[in-house]
Amino acid sequence: MNPTNLIILVLYYSRHGATRKLAELIAQGIDSVPGAEARLRTVPAVSTVAEAVAPDVPASGSPYVELEDLTECAGLALGSPTRFGNMASAMKYFWDGTATDWVSGTLSGKPAVVFTSTGSLHGGQEATLLSMMIPLLHHGMLVMGLPYTHPELMNTASGGSPYGATHWAGIDGDKPVTDDEKRLAVALGRRLASAAVKLHGNTR
Repeated sequence: MNPTNLIILVLYYSRHGATRKLAELIAQGIDSVPGAEARLRTVPAVSTVAEAVAPDVPASGSPYVELEDLTECAGLALGSPTRFGNMASAMKYFWDGTATDWVSGTLSGKPAVVFTSTGSLHGGQEATLLSMMIPLLHHGMLVMGLPYTHPELMNTASGGSPYGATHWAGIDGDKPVTDDEKRLAVALGRRLASAAVKLHGNTR
């Protein structure tokens, strides 16, 4: 870890690992940009059982996000699996608790991107990406997508969108991330980090 690098937060929720794979690819793209460094974080699951509690530290994978991560980051990549064309409840629950950061403008002016995965081919990927953009816009973030200068958007029918990186994981979650999906996820991370570095440089 280089203390002079800008921290780019990659915040995701992943139930079966597909969204986590995209998050790791986006982190690769971030880390390829000089002056930027990815920080992977997740959120705990939520339950309809009131007494159910998640452990303070997840058994595996990324640490749970803390509100300090929002303060310390210079940019944000937000990812969730698709739940009927919407972000997962665990991610929505986290954002519902960020009113203090909204009031103080913690995220205002910082660049952001979104990504998702789904089990079915037409499972609401773009609607899910749009649902994640809404709280980011309320926080004043500069939401970015993937332009068609990335030819993979024209080549893939299963993943990738001008709204963000996506992956078709299959009903059993066993479909690997395709080469096109990988390239788009890495490109999204690189695009986010490059914007953060440029914006930070312009404010010095």
